[in-house]
Amino acid sequence: MTSEITAGDARPEARRRGGWSLVRDVLVILVVAVVVSFLIKTFLVRSFYIPSGSMEQTLQINDRILVDELTPRFGGYDRGDIVVFRDPGGWLPVQVEPAQSVAVQAVDWLMSIVGISASDSKDHLIKRIIGIGGDRVVCCNALGQITVNGTPIDETSYLNLAAGQSAPEVMPFDVTVPVGSLWVLGDNRDHSRDSRYNVDQPSRGFVPIDNVVGRAFLTTWPLTRFGLLDFHHDVFDGTPAPR
Repeated sequence: MTSEITAGDARPEARRRGGWSLVRDVLVILVVAVVVSFLIKTFLVRSFYIPSGSMEQTLQINDRILVDELTPRFGGYDRGDIVVFRDPGGWLPVQVEPAQSVAVQAVDWLMSIVGISASDSKDHLIKRIIGIGGDRVVCCNALGQITVNGTPIDETSYLNLAAGQSAPEVMPFDVTVPVGSLWVLGDNRDHSRDSRYNVDQPSRGFVPIDNVVGRAFLTTWPLTRFGLLDFHHDVFDGTPAPR
């Protein structure tokens, strides 16, 4: 009789231990997933969405993209790269965000860690690199082409031009990019508040490399547009190195 009573008492206890073990394992898996996602977002890849049409047709409004944060830290940036960067100061209008509860902020933070939310996209900009440190970038020659270190570049492969338009509207500039900075322009050139429009801001239109989050490389959403981004490095093949 005693052994039967002992065995009967042990089964509920074993079930309780088994239930707690399952909960503990699930919690560990969740914590590990969050930590791994946080490390990936911090050091490897981040997700952003496109809030404006400044990079059409390369990128459309509300496209989701992935940004490579790691590779450029070792190889730097090249002309033609599409980069996401924090506002160098004065590029974006001041925005007053509506108040959110602590719970909503916490959920958004967790979703951003795992790459579901990208609520800080409106605090960043995305453009194509036209000039790197030391380059002299000038607009424009008689054909409406930008020259880099004296060599004209043919941007028709990625510029969003209206029907019958051979070049964007000319907005003259003549700049030499400081070392450690970039000169960036939008592919939808006539509808992009890029380096040209920010020469009177503290950064003088240049983007410090320290402000660059990384290089966009993949469109992930919508699925009909899933694919690698084209940097069109060949456009700059004949461009000489800065003097």
